[in-house]
Amino acid sequence: MDKLTNIIEAVLFASGKGVAIADIAEKLEVTAREVKAALDKLKERYGEEGGIQLLLFNNKAQLASNPAYKANVEAVLNPIREKELTRTILECAAIVAYKQPITKTEIELLRGLNSDYAVHALLELKLIYPCGRKDAVGRPILYATTDEFLKRFKLHSLEDLPDYNELMAAITRTETDSYLYAREEYTEGEEDGTRAEAAIADAREEGGYEIPDFLRGLDESDLVKIG
Repeated sequence: MDKLTNIIEAVLFASGKGVAIADIAEKLEVTAREVKAALDKLKERYGEEGGIQLLLFNNKAQLASNPAYKANVEAVLNPIREKELTRTILECAAIVAYKQPITKTEIELLRGLNSDYAVHALLELKLIYPCGRKDAVGRPILYATTDEFLKRFKLHSLEDLPDYNELMAAITRTETDSYLYAREEYTEGEEDGTRAEAAIADAREEGGYEIPDFLRGLDESDLVKIG
């Protein structure tokens, strides 16, 4: 039973979301009762004070961080997340703009990364909206850009968008990324910042691409509000 508990723990950790007990039982070739017994053991292992908790809902199981430590988790992860936030949001905004209507899964296939947070952020900023459902298995939600997207980036219409490949190349190497790299690489222990400023200038020059003007309207100050 310990081995089954460990296997289920690994499955739930790798998934990052709820997994149906029936699916676990089927794929591991055990009974639902055995799965539930292993989950009970797993829940006991974590306890109420542990950093990780086991959630059971709708005949599904999921691992999640203990809400009691939410403030501590955010204190560590938010600054890290904000460093990549601008680039992530810009990538998703550009993909939706060019490929709309598009589902979250299709966005993730293009990016090769989970895009839950980015899509949520764009919805909160009212830059995209659910425009319907795709005629496919599960009827996934389709997303499209809003009038706010056009206003925010000073576009008269989507026809004003620059070349897609050029835009995506620009986003992959932004001034923000260059600045953060230079700041982290050179400022430690430097009191006058002279070396850091030189490094930042070099990083910007080496970056090659500039973010197109229409995407400069979305900055970290906007995104921190929704974090």
